[in-house]
Amino acid sequence: MARKARSEQEAPAAGGSGYVVLARRYRSRDFGEVVGQEPIARTLQNAIRLGRTAHAYLFCGTRGVGKTSMARIFARALNATEQLTERSQVEDAIMRGQDMDVIEIDGASNRGVDDARDLIAGAGIAPTRSPYKIYIIDEVHMLTQPAFNALLKTMEEPPSHVKFILCTTEPHKVPATIQSRCQRFDFRNISAQRIAGHLAEVLAKEGIEADEAVVLQVARLANGSMRDGLSLLDRLVAASDGALTQEVARDVLGLPDDEALDAIVRAIAQGDAAAAITAGGALLERGFSADHALECLAARLRDVMVIGACGPQTEMVELPSEAKQQLADVSRSMQGADLVHAIALADAASRTCRSSSIPRVVFDALLARLALAERFEATGAAPPKK
Repeated sequence: MARKARSEQEAPAAGGSGYVVLARRYRSRDFGEVVGQEPIARTLQNAIRLGRTAHAYLFCGTRGVGKTSMARIFARALNATEQLTERSQVEDAIMRGQDMDVIEIDGASNRGVDDARDLIAGAGIAPTRSPYKIYIIDEVHMLTQPAFNALLKTMEEPPSHVKFILCTTEPHKVPATIQSRCQRFDFRNISAQRIAGHLAEVLAKEGIEADEAVVLQVARLANGSMRDGLSLLDRLVAASDGALTQEVARDVLGLPDDEALDAIVRAIAQGDAAAAITAGGALLERGFSADHALECLAARLRDVMVIGACGPQTEMVELPSEAKQQLADVSRSMQGADLVHAIALADAASRTCRSSSIPRVVFDALLARLALAERFEATGAAPPKK
């Protein structure tokens, strides 16, 4: 996604019917704007510079990591040459997915053998104004086996003016015969820190204030997908009155109360079962199911474990510096082995809650079990020898 956020088109006034979502307005338009996929961008640029571009490429990766954006950027670099008198128009058309020589095909809705034959027939026609006719096939794994078979021969020996860019989230479903005729690039999930940095840039350009903790929460929920992060941010912006606060994020995204989670963790560390159960009840009163609350607790215990092992400066925990320091203080009173065991217990209890008719009982029992860990260890110790 875009690092130097540049709009696809100007957004209309708030409330206008033609609002363009952030994921579209801040989409990458140049190799230098790509976040998280720099090695791939550099390789494609070198291939163009050296005149060693292949006739077929396979872009693999989870949703929202930049596969289609990279395909358009690559196609633009190949086709919008300096010799074109309409270069700027061609560039804009390619980036909108509307150029006559860069044909974008949705593999999910054009998956049959007849669709593949139409593509093959069109491939024999020379491009109208650009050097290449480029086919970008999204979700290519959705094509049927007969469609792949029909496409195979053309991909093996395509006309000199044709290039294929295949994009997929499930490369294992693309036949080996197709893969062997492509240069494959695996797009990595984007780190939460990189997503958070980009989201902060977008908010700055939009003139919207946001708590650092909120931006980090959205970045974590994006699970490596820049598009998902921007979509979540759009929801928050629509629900807020200006600034994005933790209260707005909790209400809109269903996030747990960090204070309640931290209170549970502190109570567990202090061996205070009553405080742990009380804090857990406060969390459930906000509308969280017992299994979801336990999942969040396991994730917070993981943060304590990592900070205890790696220190509060570690980048493997995506929290504000102040929150990291508070968890570092808690980690001093909890052993690493105990934390590992607590995470396993929380995960098992979460799964139990999903099928239990008394999930609240399981939830409270787990909190008491974690807080009273030392007593359980004493009870389970071997009896003294006589």
